[in-house]
Amino acid sequence: MVEKTQVARGKRIQRRTGKTFHVATRLLPERIRHPTYVLYGFFRIADEVVDAEETAPPDEQRAELDRLRRAALGEAETDDPVLEAFAAVCDEHDIPDGDVHAFVDAMASDVDTDRYQTYDELESYMDGSASAVGRMMTAIMDLDGEAEARALPHATKLGEAFQMTNFIRDVREDVIERDRVYLPVETLRRHGVSEEQILNLSFDADVAAAVREELARTERLYEEGVAGIKYLPEDCQLAVLLAAVLYADHHRLIRNLGYDTVSTTPELSFARKISLLIRTRWKWQWNRDPEAVFDEMCGGFDAHRESREHGPHGSGIPQSG
Repeated sequence: MVEKTQVARGKRIQRRTGKTFHVATRLLPERIRHPTYVLYGFFRIADEVVDAEETAPPDEQRAELDRLRRAALGEAETDDPVLEAFAAVCDEHDIPDGDVHAFVDAMASDVDTDRYQTYDELESYMDGSASAVGRMMTAIMDLDGEAEARALPHATKLGEAFQMTNFIRDVREDVIERDRVYLPVETLRRHGVSEEQILNLSFDADVAAAVREELARTERLYEEGVAGIKYLPEDCQLAVLLAAVLYADHHRLIRNLGYDTVSTTPELSFARKISLLIRTRWKWQWNRDPEAVFDEMCGGFDAHRESREHGPHGSGIPQSG
């Protein structure tokens, strides 16, 4: 049984470290909102273990992640209210142990891995860091078997989309704070960009082209992910749709910057988030089709679809901002 104080702690963690997702989470019904706070609290605690690389050596980070894993799976006692609550939520909603393992394994890989040669490698990492999160969120919604089977593939893609938006948005931050480059090396090289150029935070037209390519890939993930919202409980659909709208709106900012996330990190203002919330909610009142509302709210995706499909030699890379 998860206590109110444990839910409140997860909520405080989300409000402090996940402000965009927090706006959407508040639209969920209480039965889903409370376990969502608990899940998020666990995700952030695990992530912060890895981000403490300057204060803790790798062996200590791995040992701490293993402690978190055992506590999260209910295999070890803990006095941490967040871990205790997470284990209770997993038990109550039958969250598969495999998804917990996948998430912690992804966090552990961050201890040693700071480059990804191909998108396939990055996608394997995201199966734990993002897709597993989407699957856990689907689990706490307690769908019936058929609806869950339909929703899960889309939840996986939407989780990847959120993660990719973060990676593209946070290129500068990841270099400065973690010495990590999440843009696939193969994408950089395809546009004549070296890892050293990214690490030196040197922006030019070639970097813009690499970022633009990953942005286009991510927009296809959003389209696949949003297509599954209709399989979720009706009282959860607007919250998930809003989360997609909020994250995808970063793409507008990135385009406005000429795809330069090396010199700065774009961030949605609070006023912009509230505006998107109001507009999305208004459109949802008149049209309960998640894909249609998402397309209306993210018109930029449509504006760039033709250029994605008719880039040079059919590469799918847009040619202009």
